[in-house]
Amino acid sequence: MILISHRGNLNGPFPEKENTIEYINYALNRGFDVEIDVRLEDNVYYLGHDVKQEKVSITFLKNNKLWCHAKNIEAFHSLLKENINCFWHQSDDYVLTSSKIIWTYPNKLLSSGSICVFPEMGINGDINQCYGICSDFIINYK
Repeated sequence: MILISHRGNLNGPFPEKENTIEYINYALNRGFDVEIDVRLEDNVYYLGHDVKQEKVSITFLKNNKLWCHAKNIEAFHSLLKENINCFWHQSDDYVLTSSKIIWTYPNKLLSSGSICVFPEMGINGDINQCYGICSDFIINYK
């Protein structure tokens, strides 16, 4: 089972550091995958959930341990074209990532091969059958 740090968080939300290259690398260097928020504006990639925060290179994004949550349609199309592991969702119960893994909204029925997102918000099914877990508290699942 893979363990995915949400925006670089290991032991709870830290909004000031989330989606920064330094914070993401910190989580990667500790052996975790990382879900990040990616935007594309004027042909430049940025990290950032609600607004662009930090410019990021395509080379950085081509890390197979990153799960890129496209935050605008331009980013989604471009990430797909570059064969980068990515997905797009708003509040869908399930979404299929570009790597054909099911990203499962919190507290929705889990299935074999899915990512359990925020199990701390509730688990609906057998978490042990999942492909992975994504959490702000990912250190608790190591």
